[in-house]
Amino acid sequence: MDKFENKVWLSSPTMHEDELKYITEAYESNWMSTVGKNIDEVERLICEKVGCKYSVALSSGTSSLHLAVKLAGVKPGDYVFCSDMTFAATVNPVVYEGGIPIFIDTEYDTWNMDPIALEKAFLLYPEVKVVVLVHLYGTPCKIDEIKAICDKYNAIIIEDAAESLGATYKGVQTGTFGDYSAISFNGNKIITGSSGGMLLTNDKEAANKVRKWSTQSRENAPWYQHEELGYNYRMSNVIAGVVRGQLPYLEEHIAQKKAIYERYKKGLKDLPIQMNSYDKDNSEPNFWLSCMIINKEAMCKQVRSETEALYISEKGKSCPTEILEMLAKYNAEGRPIWKPMHMQPIYRMNPFITRNGNGRAKTNAYIEGSSIDIGMDIFDRGLCLPSDNKMTEEEQDKIIEIIKECFQ
Repeated sequence: MDKFENKVWLSSPTMHEDELKYITEAYESNWMSTVGKNIDEVERLICEKVGCKYSVALSSGTSSLHLAVKLAGVKPGDYVFCSDMTFAATVNPVVYEGGIPIFIDTEYDTWNMDPIALEKAFLLYPEVKVVVLVHLYGTPCKIDEIKAICDKYNAIIIEDAAESLGATYKGVQTGTFGDYSAISFNGNKIITGSSGGMLLTNDKEAANKVRKWSTQSRENAPWYQHEELGYNYRMSNVIAGVVRGQLPYLEEHIAQKKAIYERYKKGLKDLPIQMNSYDKDNSEPNFWLSCMIINKEAMCKQVRSETEALYISEKGKSCPTEILEMLAKYNAEGRPIWKPMHMQPIYRMNPFITRNGNGRAKTNAYIEGSSIDIGMDIFDRGLCLPSDNKMTEEEQDKIIEIIKECFQ
């Protein structure tokens, strides 16, 4: 089998001609900074598509999460419950404000925050008033269960919908379930601006605070007057032009991503693997990334250090390291699953709660036949497959054959 002539990416930007039109409009009108028609239109279009009342265009998803944490009133020393299996950008903004993340383990049904573990966490830390939850890889979490628990304990929800723009839960768009929500337009997202993000809320006062904070907290005075800490977090009108050109294609991108997921599911059905799952009765992901997890009995020996991985090939078995190395050999990009936050060197000393209680003391315990550290288990056995919506069916068929060869 020959290498791919052109690299098959995990998820690269899919551009259309409209982006250039709006970038040029910004250039020709000389509105190149953090005000302009593109920003106004992007904020209007996102509110219309998602169903929130207010949106504020910012420089990144991370800055959106940071200002959401600030809105939630997190102070130095405050504990905050956070999804464990996610990218570090979900959690770092808590630390920007001096908060201490407590990581909540994952569940297998959606690969998101486990409501059982969250309930346990509130019993252990009843003083917590903020929960940061993620819709991993574009799959909605168990929203009803998590919201019921947060309501019971009077906790604010910060919704990290960076990966899930266009995904729905019971027909309602993600990005509307948090008191404050964040989306991302990073280069690999389903809609991109090359960078950029947005804070979403139904609270007008909160939206106005974010607009002020994100423009260095300038007061309404004839000179530069500052009475509180501010940030340079506003989106550029040029970046907004890219996002504005992308947004009409959201549904098309989702349909392409779903087709990729379904082709993998069909093509890999005879292998001892499962695709990343979702609640088919209640949710419709945006299928941003197609992922798979290898059945435990089909895992060959694999060892990972902090920066390297080794495996021993076994007949009829494979592991994420072998598959990822084989994909790279053929010029295709896969990725490991997000390494859970409680396993990261920077956060290893933070509390970590499983459905059985304090996961730090019981990482070798088992429940219902499975390791209770579910995030670690998914990380060990899972990987993200090439999910670029410009990938041809022939290229995907070849990727499927490469994966099959790993199990020979």
